[in-house]
Amino acid sequence: MRFRAGVENVTTFFRIMQSVEKLQKKCIIKFTEENMHVICNNDANEGGIQVWSQIKIDSIFNNYRIQSNSNNEITVNLTCEALMGALRSVSTSSGTSNSASGSSYETDEVIIKLAKKNDQAVLNFEITGTTRVGRKVRIGHDVKIEVMKPADVVKLSEPMCPEPDIHVLLPSLQKIRTIVERLRSMSDVLAIRASQSGCLQLSINTESVKVDTEWKNCTIPQMMKESASQDDNADDPPPDPEHLFSVLVSVRSFLKFLSSHVVSTTTIACICQNHCLILYVYIGDVADAGGVLTFYIPAIIDDE
Repeated sequence: MRFRAGVENVTTFFRIMQSVEKLQKKCIIKFTEENMHVICNNDANEGGIQVWSQIKIDSIFNNYRIQSNSNNEITVNLTCEALMGALRSVSTSSGTSNSASGSSYETDEVIIKLAKKNDQAVLNFEITGTTRVGRKVRIGHDVKIEVMKPADVVKLSEPMCPEPDIHVLLPSLQKIRTIVERLRSMSDVLAIRASQSGCLQLSINTESVKVDTEWKNCTIPQMMKESASQDDNADDPPPDPEHLFSVLVSVRSFLKFLSSHVVSTTTIACICQNHCLILYVYIGDVADAGGVLTFYIPAIIDDE
């Protein structure tokens, strides 16, 4: 079992882990020949949110080499904060100086590799840099990992969800986060609604307060429009474009998802009424995305 690569895009790697760390302390990372998958599937995390992400290798790494007896795949369990600590110590750009061991340097190269230290499997980060006076420095970080057995990896599976009732392109997650932060003190439950006409609503409704926030003319992805037209039968009346599909979710869970604003460029929300909210956070443009983080937030069922 061998794994070694240069980390070319430290900033994106760090921001992905930053988004995941808000959900749970540990995560699973699966390295394959073409993709890196970051997975949070622990039912113990508050709100039951799951994340299944797929990031293209060349959007994070260079000189990537992987070899194993499991179809050249390696799956590890690790602590998010430990990995973030290693990435945080790396300069985010060649023009940014780093401070470690009392010396200031610019990062030249970051190598990540699978290693073993005192019978403990680790992801070893080797950072080489140059000080202002031209002296070469080398710094190492070890992140403890647990290499998962193939039999356990096979058991990993994404949540089963019905076909979404609607897809909608969300406004800036940063702007949504500002609004939801204000709603958090007023309600534990958030209603998210969307229509084919491009209306998006975030609402809370309690005995003492009712607040609606609405966006008009949101983009409905083309795939959704095509699906809707195919589902229409000639004898059936056309669907009402103003009909709002809705789902109730935990405000705290939705806020945890909104931490992904640090990596998001485009986010598509999919509403499965009375089941879940699925959110696709794209890294880069959708047409040529470097990867996508898929969040599953279970619905709160209203008994009334």
